[in-house]
Amino acid sequence: MIRQVQHKLKIYTKTGDKGKTSLFGGKRVLKSDLRVEAYGVVDELNSIIGVVIAQAQILKLKSQSQNSNLKAELIKVQEDLFEIGAVLADTREEKVQDLEKRTKEIEEFIDKLSEKLPEIKNFILPGGGEIGSFLHLARAVCRRAERKVVELSQKDPSASSGQGEIEQSILIYFNRLSDLFFVMARFVNLKEKKKEIIWTK
Repeated sequence: MIRQVQHKLKIYTKTGDKGKTSLFGGKRVLKSDLRVEAYGVVDELNSIIGVVIAQAQILKLKSQSQNSNLKAELIKVQEDLFEIGAVLADTREEKVQDLEKRTKEIEEFIDKLSEKLPEIKNFILPGGGEIGSFLHLARAVCRRAERKVVELSQKDPSASSGQGEIEQSILIYFNRLSDLFFVMARFVNLKEKKKEIIWTK
C-alpha cells in the first residue's frame, strides 16, 4: 500500500546530486541500482499512460461511453503502478494489495474488448492512429518493466529467494497488462478506422 506522506513535499532536495537516492526505509543506493531501475521503468510506463489518456480526451473516440470505459480502466492501471512502484522501492517484503483481483479484472476487460475485434492470424506491426501507437508503446515498455522485475527477483539479495510472492504477483500483473495494451491498441485503431498492417513474412 502506498505510504501516506506526512509532510509537504519539496520539489528539489539536493540529496540526489551525487547520483544516489533513498529507498523506502531510508537506505541510500546509486541511481543505477537495479531496484531504482525497476521502479523507474514503472514510472515511465505510467507517464505514457498519462499521454494516452490526454490524447483520448483531445481526439475523442466515436462513442463517449467507450472513451469513458477506456479512460477509467487506464486510470485504475495508473493507480496500480503507483502501488507497484512503492513496493519495488522498498527492500522490505511487502505485497501489493488486491493485485490478484486487479489482474482478474484486467482479464475480464481484455475478454470484453476482444469480442469486438476481428480475429488475427498473423502478427501486426505497431502503429495505427496516435492513441493506438502510444498504446503499443505502452505495451513495449510494460514488457521492459516485466523484464526488470524478473532481473530484480533474481539478483537483488533483498528480494525473496527465487521469485517471491511480491515479484510473482507483479510479474503476472505485467504479463496481463501488456496484453491489455495490445487489445486496447487494436480496439482504438478499429474505432478510429485506422488500418492494421499485418506482418506477412
